[in-house]
Amino acid sequence: MLILTCPYCGVAAEETELAPGGEAHLKRVGPDGDDQQFEAYMFDRKNEKGVHFERWRHAYGCGKWFLAARDTNTLQVYGTYRAQTPHPTDDIVAAIRKVSPDWNPDWTRAE
Repeated sequence: MLILTCPYCGVAAEETELAPGGEAHLKRVGPDGDDQQFEAYMFDRKNEKGVHFERWRHAYGCGKWFLAARDTNTLQVYGTYRAQTPHPTDDIVAAIRKVSPDWNPDWTRAE
């Protein structure tokens, strides 16, 4: 069972208390974007095996959205952080590098 700690209320919640929101750190397409860019924003996702950054909502708790870093292969959770944070915190990056020293910190999808 996946257990994530909400960075707002501090509750360690099981995945049944949370609502998944998909990949984190996606760059939205503005009014100057074309159809191809908008389609990529709406439908293209990395879905890689390994380190992944996701959006979650504490549905049966405080109701706030937050971000989580975890390994999709092992389900190891590296940490959670507030949704307004533009990239993972230094302690989360250090936890990832401790397990995967060669990890490339490409957490933004600004294409």
